[in-house]
Amino acid sequence: MQPRLFLRSLLFSILLLPVVQCVYAQDAIERLWYNHEKTAKIQVFKATDGKYYGKIVWLKEPNRDGKPKVDINNPNKAKRNDPIIGLQMLKAFKKDGDNHYEDGTIYDPKNGKTYSCKITYKGDHLEVRGYVGISMLGRTTVWTKAE
Repeated sequence: MQPRLFLRSLLFSILLLPVVQCVYAQDAIERLWYNHEKTAKIQVFKATDGKYYGKIVWLKEPNRDGKPKVDINNPNKAKRNDPIIGLQMLKAFKKDGDNHYEDGTIYDPKNGKTYSCKITYKGDHLEVRGYVGISMLGRTTVWTKAE
């Protein structure tokens, strides 16, 4: 191998290393997920506070009566004109172990209610359990990876 080519390859590898480390540092749930009905895509991300959040970034039917859907069921009247796309529905999850996330909340724009929530990562899907009070009093839905 020529010295010049070797140096270029070495330099390229050194410059690429931080990018590769960044990709591998990303947590498994940090990606796009379809909700159970596949009517929405939720982007899950880790915020600067070290907790995980999720916001709606796509809707199968983004409009109602020719206008973008808004959060009409929000208990806070001031937020009822906020668009559903961009709505943060998962908040403040802490990672507990390799594939469990807990102590967060999930907001359901269909009824305007917020529930305690825990998430379990299972490879190609998430088990999202919303509940009131104790986890036994709740419901689990399965979200799948969105490509």
